[in-house]
Amino acid sequence: MSFLDFVVLIFVAGLAGTLGQALSGFSRGGCLVSVALGFIGALIGLWLARVMGLPEFLVLSVGGKPFPVVWSIAGAALFSAVLGLFSRPKRPADPRR
Repeated sequence: MSFLDFVVLIFVAGLAGTLGQALSGFSRGGCLVSVALGFIGALIGLWLARVMGLPEFLVLSVGGKPFPVVWSIAGAALFSAVLGLFSRPKRPADPRR
């Protein structure tokens, strides 16, 4: 895998993680969190698709390795929603200060 392939893979994973966070409505973190969420989402989404016998849609080949974009977005949204359920909500700012 060349450096350019690695950069493209990071970009696609970041985009998938960002879209997953937007779909779930829970966002905590920046660009690196979105990239990590995209990779975790790819693992979760592809695993769920294989368990349920669903086909792979929009598979991007980066450096000879397949990256399932649709299942990555779906997995990232699912993982982000689960994180949102288990994390504490932010407290509103104290209006007296």
